[in-house]
Order: sequence, then structure tokens, then C-alpha cells
Amino acid sequence: MQQENRFKLTIIGGYNKNDEPEDLTLTISAGEVVSIVGPTGSGKSQLLADIEWMAQGDTPTGRRILINDQIPDSEMRYDIESKLVAQLSQNMNFVMDVTVQEFVQIHASSRKIKNSGKLSTNIIEKANQLAGEKFTADTPLTSLSGGQSRALMIADTAYLSKSPIVLIDEIENAGIDRKIALDLLVKREKIILLATHDPILALLGNRRLVIKNGGIYKIIEATVAERKNLEILEKLDRKLMLMRNRLRHGEKINYCG
Repeated sequence: MQQENRFKLTIIGGYNKNDEPEDLTLTISAGEVVSIVGPTGSGKSQLLADIEWMAQGDTPTGRRILINDQIPDSEMRYDIESKLVAQLSQNMNFVMDVTVQEFVQIHASSRKIKNSGKLSTNIIEKANQLAGEKFTADTPLTSLSGGQSRALMIADTAYLSKSPIVLIDEIENAGIDRKIALDLLVKREKIILLATHDPILALLGNRRLVIKNGGIYKIIEATVAERKNLEILEKLDRKLMLMRNRLRHGEKINYCG
């Protein structure tokens, strides 16, 4: 029964750029990660937009989105306070002239969360686990790098956002620990859909949507063999990360084995 009551998102197929039907119904439950892959310009971002807008056949693809098997009402679609979707993109810039801690506490206050001091400290600690370069609570928000900004927003989304659906658009070059970021959101029972060109992020998904010519061309379930290959790729990635960090800190690379 508990499984049946989990939050669900359903995508009902529309049409690709040639008006060929997608002919699919895909249901994603809380705690699932679904990756979206395909060539540049294939339609990955349009799929994310359809979900963000809770499309009802009123977008170029003709897709429809259901929430818990129901058509979302207008409040779910248009009311900012009731918005079901949080989106994290590769381009995030802050303009607020406040510190990191002040920003988190302002967000907590807008959510009517009392005694937000401990929570904001926890969010900043989690963000620093994701970011390559650490920052403090007193760091001005506008001085954060792109990677630090995304790390902060991922931690903020995990702990403060009420949105049960998180859309991530190409964060592979964000300078954050991708696996820790996804694990953090999954533990908070978010539905995660991520568009990516990164093989590690693609293989981290429970399922993989292949986009071709504007449509969902194929749905691939993760296999045991792919999970084993993911372990190999993650080991290689850790080696690359170690080398990047050594280079950043002015060290020499004398051995690559």
C-alpha cells in the first residue's frame, strides 16, 4: 500500500517533429531517477519544458502530464506557491546582495519554517560536500562560482523546496559531485529527470529516455551489465577528479596508473 501512495508523475506521449506518435505512457514514482539522452537539438529540453508546464496537449509536442493519475488543476500549473516542479539548469546566476546564510534563511522564512538556523547550517554543509571549492555562510551570494551556485541550489532544493519533481538540465560541467547530488535528492523522495550528455549521469538513472527527432524514441531499463560498467566509469572519473584537483592546487602529475 505504501508503494501505491507514493507521488507519481505520468507522461502520455505526443508526437515527434514528423508528427509520428510516441505511443507511450510512462509513470515515474518518488525516489526515481530518469535520465534523458539524445543529440544536441533532439528535444531533451522540450521534454523537460513539457513537464515543467504540466502540458495538456497545448505544447508543440502534444504531450500530456498527469499527477497521481489525475489531470493537474490550474493551481498546480500556474500558481507559484503550488508549483510541483523545481528546475536546475547549467546557467544559474544570483543577483541578491546577501550572504549565503541570509539567502537560505530568507527562503526558509518564505516557507514559514521556524528556527531555520540549524537547517540553513545543514544546507550549507551539504552544498559544500557537492562543491569543488568550499564556501562559508558569510560568503556573498553574488561571489559564488557557477559550481558553488548549483551546489547550493541542489542542497536548498532537497531541504527547502516543496516541489516533488526536480528537472536537471546538463549539469555535468558544473564542478559538483554528481553522484552525491543525486543521492541527496533521491533520499528526499524527489522525482528526478535529468537531461545529459554525460555517460555516468545517464547510467545513474533507473531508466533512460532516448530522444530522437523531437520525440521519445526509446525507453531503456538499466541492466546489471550497465551497472557494472557504471562502476568502471566512476573509478575512471575519480582518477580524473584527483588529477584535476592536483592541477588546480599546483601539483605535478607524475603517475597516471
